[in-house]
Amino acid sequence: MYTNKQIWGVSFPIFLSLLAQNVINVTDTAFLGRVSEVALGGSAMGGLFYICIFTIAFGFSTGSQILIARRNGESRYADVGPVMIQGVLFLSLLALVLFGFTRTFGGDIMKLLISSEEIYEAAIEFLDWRIFGFFFAFVNAMFRALYIGITRTKVLTLNSIVMAITNVILDYGLIFGNLGLPELGIQGAAIASVIAEASATLFLVIYTRLRIDREKYALNRFRSFDLKLLIHVLSISSFMMLQYFLSMGTWFLFFVAVERLGERELAVANIIRSIYIVMLIPVSSLSTTANSLVSNTIGAGHITEVTRLIRKIVCFSLLIMIALVSVTLFFPRMILSVYTNDPQLIDQSIPSIYVICIAMVIGSVGNVVFNSISGTGNTRAALLLETATISVYGVYIFFVGIYFKAPVEICFTTEILYYTLLLTSSYIYLKKAKWQNKRI
Repeated sequence: MYTNKQIWGVSFPIFLSLLAQNVINVTDTAFLGRVSEVALGGSAMGGLFYICIFTIAFGFSTGSQILIARRNGESRYADVGPVMIQGVLFLSLLALVLFGFTRTFGGDIMKLLISSEEIYEAAIEFLDWRIFGFFFAFVNAMFRALYIGITRTKVLTLNSIVMAITNVILDYGLIFGNLGLPELGIQGAAIASVIAEASATLFLVIYTRLRIDREKYALNRFRSFDLKLLIHVLSISSFMMLQYFLSMGTWFLFFVAVERLGERELAVANIIRSIYIVMLIPVSSLSTTANSLVSNTIGAGHITEVTRLIRKIVCFSLLIMIALVSVTLFFPRMILSVYTNDPQLIDQSIPSIYVICIAMVIGSVGNVVFNSISGTGNTRAALLLETATISVYGVYIFFVGIYFKAPVEICFTTEILYYTLLLTSSYIYLKKAKWQNKRI
């Protein structure tokens, strides 16, 4: 059974890496919030489209992470490297395909979804540069899978610090024309993010060559494309690829609905989204830890300890979120002032903060329990649970946001519904389903 110290030893570096990564999100939102509401809205729509595509690669890497963690738990270390190498080859090819797809059809898709011509033009201006990040972000996702799978997560913190510092400096220079760089506005934000991702790839490659026992994990044995191994990885990860895409696609639908309410409402939603993502950092790190440690625990043959491990991680997640929510509820204006100096925009954003705080308390438990299901290797079950949940979510946001055109804070109640359904269905699955003997 993993001790509290071991759980924190894995999750804290992931937390720090996510915190550093989200400096990028906060910086982009804060800087562009001082350019214009159109720039803020355009970056939100373009950024969400980018993330929707990226989640396909992230789903593959998460499936790979589960397999790597299982082999690590089984002490089959030489089987780790081939999964990593095939993953990098596959995702590099996928990045090229999705880059071409987005270049060709991205504008047409966005045109169908965005009603404001100004927001549409800003989103395309952002996306045209942002999609170059596919070639680096996809590879970075596999490195993340490797290090979380073998429970050596400290490197992720260092990597994210490199990425965050690069992005902040380039954002300051390229958005506003400082440091002798051209003033590119929303394009500058996109270019800064791409260069930051490229710097992260370079760092991870150098670190792996210098600090990892490549012979132990068979990372020094480059192999040609192994279709049999790739199919095995896809048998686990394909469900997660679809799951993540559907989940982010529904979140994109949320912003499509809000965009139709107006540019001010979209600006509010983007600010709240940034705060929401920051609040999710500890939950995401503990959920990722649960995913990896559950798989390692099963691989080591300690199936009876899985439920107690999940319960322990859930308690950590809930206590941290209660503390975060308390701070957010006491100081909403101070937090919002990081993103905008417009008093009216701050006032309009406060009700949505209250709604998100309720959602986060439920989500702090729901996310950990749900990710534990994927850690057991039952990714098909996780996909079915997620699909059922987001189907209800999608119907709800259609009626509340598009049909009734409710205020932004009412639209955000979808998050309360989502996490309540996810927690309930995941809990029932772990209690009732036969997941203990899943082999991968």
